[in-house]
Amino acid sequence: MSTAKSDPDAAILIDGVPMPVLVRRSARARAYRLTIDSARGALRLSLPARANLKKALGWAQDHEGWVRAQMAKQPAITLLEHGATFPLEGREVTVQWMEGATRTIRLEADRLLLGGAAESVGVRVQRWLVARARAVLETESHAMAQDHGLIVASVGVGDTRSRWGSCASSGAIRYSWRLILAPPEVRRATVAHELAHLLHMDHSPAFHAAHKRIYGADPRPAREWLRAHGAGLHRYRA
Repeated sequence: MSTAKSDPDAAILIDGVPMPVLVRRSARARAYRLTIDSARGALRLSLPARANLKKALGWAQDHEGWVRAQMAKQPAITLLEHGATFPLEGREVTVQWMEGATRTIRLEADRLLLGGAAESVGVRVQRWLVARARAVLETESHAMAQDHGLIVASVGVGDTRSRWGSCASSGAIRYSWRLILAPPEVRRATVAHELAHLLHMDHSPAFHAAHKRIYGADPRPAREWLRAHGAGLHRYRA
């Protein structure tokens, strides 16, 4: 069992600038472990449950060079504000806020148009993306399942970094809403992946055969796309 918390005093200096550290204590941990949480722009420090935090942060500080190098590899965060460009189902779309326009968000060609309060643009654009992802993924999941005689109990979306989708034995499927930022074929291959788990709750040869059959093509290019570009989809946030 592990717990994570944000501590205002948990930080190390990178080039003299404090960088937040998300501390995770685990009864199973036997040593310190430092990783980058690019979505939050912070570090994750895992340590044994009874470890001294001050000593652990000192150890992390000794790895300043490694942290600097890893941060340099991370894609820059793109805030979903006026003028921002982001990928939407395989094409680039630009957020355009217009003073005096309605709050209702409209997608016109390669522009996402909206009015309302300028300070809430990012939150509203992300909310629109989550809603669009939920609607598209729910429709595709049920349609693809029906084509193959499968039953989906429910479809939901979240924002996990650990996986793009999950399927419970009950038939409940959950996806990362960020799949709406990926090309359609990548999204559909992920849907087929989760539907294949309705038949095989593993990654056996039988599962991979079902995945290919449900998708209707070789899913490996889509899987390779996510490996190469998936992390970058987490750079977009309110």
